[in-house]
Amino acid sequence: MYYVSTRDRLRKTTVSGAIAYGLAPDGGLYTPEAIPTLAGSALNTLKDMNYQQRALYLMNMYLDGYSAAELVGFCSRAYGGGKFDDPAVAPVRPVEEGTYALELWHGPTCAFKDLALQMLPHLLTAALRKEGENKTACILAATSGDTGKGALEGFRDVPGTRILVFYPKDGVSAVQEMQMNTQEGCNVGVCSVVGNFDDAQTGVKRIFSDPELKAELAGRGMFLSSANSINWGRVLPQIVYYVSAYCDLMKEGVLEKGDKLNVCVPTGNFGNILAAYYAKRMGVPFGKLICASNRNNVLTDFIRTGVYDRNRPFYNTISPSMDILISSNLERLLHALTNGDAAQVKGYMDSLAEHGRYEVSGGLRRNLERDFAAGFCDDEEAKKTIARVWNERKYLIDPHTAVAMNVLEQYRAETGDATPVLVASTASPFKFGPAVLEALGVSQPQQGLESIGQLAEFTGISAPAPLENLAGKRIRFDRTVEKDHMTDAIREMLL
Repeated sequence: MYYVSTRDRLRKTTVSGAIAYGLAPDGGLYTPEAIPTLAGSALNTLKDMNYQQRALYLMNMYLDGYSAAELVGFCSRAYGGGKFDDPAVAPVRPVEEGTYALELWHGPTCAFKDLALQMLPHLLTAALRKEGENKTACILAATSGDTGKGALEGFRDVPGTRILVFYPKDGVSAVQEMQMNTQEGCNVGVCSVVGNFDDAQTGVKRIFSDPELKAELAGRGMFLSSANSINWGRVLPQIVYYVSAYCDLMKEGVLEKGDKLNVCVPTGNFGNILAAYYAKRMGVPFGKLICASNRNNVLTDFIRTGVYDRNRPFYNTISPSMDILISSNLERLLHALTNGDAAQVKGYMDSLAEHGRYEVSGGLRRNLERDFAAGFCDDEEAKKTIARVWNERKYLIDPHTAVAMNVLEQYRAETGDATPVLVASTASPFKFGPAVLEALGVSQPQQGLESIGQLAEFTGISAPAPLENLAGKRIRFDRTVEKDHMTDAIREMLL
């Protein structure tokens, strides 16, 4: 299987090339030339496997040139060895009638990014070997909160790599910032950027196209790669947990094979819900894919109108991982919905870069509406949802999951659709303690790390060990740069 640029179908590479170098030279995203389909009996076969076995089965369909022995080792090291505090890795929990939470926060950084970023370093280092690349891979990542810590932890002390993470100053939670700035490892670096996530992400993309910096790095035996979801090695492991969730619900007798299941995902950069779309394309009987946004509702407007317009106010919210106005992975969906019409996709991306907006064709919009629904809610509605789910079900959710739960309520009220729904629960509520405590009616919530213990005491739920253990850790990184000086930080930290 070849991987093609979303902006030029003639620009092909192997999967190892796509993973090793992350972004296509023309600025497009590498995407499978075709999406493989599950055989008729595959879901029944997968139903009786554990998570590691399911990951092996599914990723093997995309990873030509990777041996079975390699993938067995990767899956064992990524998802075994006690790295996840639940043996199911990504367990599915019933929340209320017809609603199930896919808990994606049982890994070492307590967020859904762990499911991909515990696997990516293994895929990437193997890809470098297969490409005959002997330079050091300098991994760059922009984060709106959770990718940064997940990437830092995944690549910590991995031979042949260095990693530098940029995050928006004052645009992540105090716990997320503490997780990143206390990161251990000899090959890691962290830097905050004055601005928002889109500024950091745009800066990273600009760095990838800087020929002078590339030449400097090459002279030092280095090259740039990515840990953001622009890298196919990030998206692929995410497909696994959607297929796995459907199989779990089959195994528990909630679903019969072929039963429809809607999926609701809190979405910012579009990678998480895109993985659900690919799972559907592979043959998992998902119905509507419900895209849930916070007040930064650019994706809601796009799915409802066909117009993507980032020319709008940017809001810092209590769900910071979704505070995004430029959703990079949407480009892969456009590629799929246009049947690989690279010229059309390039036109949309050029318009976005030049004018900050684009409007899709009528046919593409119909294709979009066939698979997707969308909604959004503000912070106050998210807090009410946290309180309702806790008071009625004694189930504790974080602000991102609350956005999804709220949008799901809206969707059901508007459509009357009674199809069971899988909600992606993307982060531990203890990462956002002050907001969750306030939602639960605590009049004086503690801030920062102190909120972790306060939330545990209030709810009677133990905080995840990786968050409890942050107390007393030494801050290693405190550099802040203007968005136009991100290259200076790279030169200082890498050169």
